[in-house]
Amino acid sequence: MSRSDISVLHAVTDQVSTVLMRGQLAYLRMNGFDPALLCSPGEQLKQLSTQEGVPIFGVAMRREISPLRDLKAFFKIWRLLRLIRPVICNSGTPKAGLLVGVAALLNRVSCRIYTLRGLRLETAKGLKKIILTIAERIACFSAHRVVCVSASLRERAIALRLVDRSKTVLLGAGSSNGVEVNRFQPTVEKSALAANLRQQLDIHPGQPVIGFAGRFTRDKGLPELVAAFQLIRKELQEAVLLLIGDFEEGDPVPDETRDTINQHPGIRHVRFTSQIELYYLVMNVFVFPTHREGFPNTVLEAQAAALPVITTDATGAVDSIEDGITGVLTPVGDTDRLSKAVLLLLSDSTKLQAMGRLGRERVLRNFQNETVWGEMISLYRIMLEERGYSLPVGSYVETERCAKAR
Repeated sequence: MSRSDISVLHAVTDQVSTVLMRGQLAYLRMNGFDPALLCSPGEQLKQLSTQEGVPIFGVAMRREISPLRDLKAFFKIWRLLRLIRPVICNSGTPKAGLLVGVAALLNRVSCRIYTLRGLRLETAKGLKKIILTIAERIACFSAHRVVCVSASLRERAIALRLVDRSKTVLLGAGSSNGVEVNRFQPTVEKSALAANLRQQLDIHPGQPVIGFAGRFTRDKGLPELVAAFQLIRKELQEAVLLLIGDFEEGDPVPDETRDTINQHPGIRHVRFTSQIELYYLVMNVFVFPTHREGFPNTVLEAQAAALPVITTDATGAVDSIEDGITGVLTPVGDTDRLSKAVLLLLSDSTKLQAMGRLGRERVLRNFQNETVWGEMISLYRIMLEERGYSLPVGSYVETERCAKAR
């Protein structure tokens, strides 16, 4: 089979998740593919389409379980795939993985991939956990390959019998998109802008800043972080907690946590911002006490900004740092251990700087965008060869690295 441009459809549930593939579609287009994106409609999509230079198809999908709306979305996706007939379909996030994956199976899409970016079922309970487990098994069954974004996530999915090991793929050292290292590189100019930000946030020179960026949910460990900060303030009264992100209705934080964030004099809350790289430079240490992950992007970003990271031993998070070298791992849900780890690092400026430097070196070595994208293209080429397609011609130079299951 031959085709001048191999059509690729990437799919995620909503526009928020498109940050997980920033630059990826444009890279595919530059390397002989004909990419497009499918996700729920949103205000940011027009700008994204222009930036990536690709068409975007909008089909409303809900992150939460909604049988009637899910069925309606499925039929729309099924009809869309019959119309555009992609050669490769790569769906990620749970709802898109299920709906797009099954629609791609029924439409006999030649190369079907499910990018497993995390397991919501890990922190779910009762009927919801059963439904999520069944959905993940169906999504994995529908795909030819399941890309796991971290080694621990891969092992967890296999242990839960969601997917057979032979079907799984790990792209390099992990992550589904890597990180744009130059964007987060500390520079003199950025440091000056960050100093202005500190003034705007009423943070005085020398005040230690503990940072967090992500969704404001229970799963991200926000209640434990806020409780740990209150313990930290007893020992280090000038400490500031800088929180970047927005409250979410799905898996909401307790009212007590929300009230403390809004009222505590030591907490600064900044809504999601496109200039997050400057806020990392305001921080002294990045804390991410998550309960479950696939591979946390903000941890990579923080390390690219030369910040030491404190996170948990949860699935996915455990792969994101080197414990004792680029940061510190703490047990999931352990507020006391979390507060002690923060205080210990803040008391040792030499260790802070060393961990930050080694963290950035690790990101440069393993997690640059082009490194992960190159592994993804290797996987696509392998699957195309298996199915008799002529490989696309582009600027990407094939190497001996292979994205097959390691």
